[in-house]
Amino acid sequence: MGGEETLTVDVREDIRAGREPFGRIMAAVASLRDGQSLTLINVFEPVPLYDVMAERGFAHDTQRTPGGDWQIRFYRASEAAHP
Repeated sequence: MGGEETLTVDVREDIRAGREPFGRIMAAVASLRDGQSLTLINVFEPVPLYDVMAERGFAHDTQRTPGGDWQIRFYRASEAAHP
């Protein structure tokens, strides 16, 4: 799967400024092409988003960075055999 492209959306500043980033995240999801994944960078683990994305056919990998932020990679569940 070396050719996968990743679209990164960093919403940390949105959260810190009190802005709701859901619309921005969903716009990024809508723009994904086949073979692309979305990496979300956030200040907290967005657990409710997991169900929303699963309903749209996405699985995820989650990791906490050493700095305490969260990186979540969403990819099409149909591509789960190639994470």
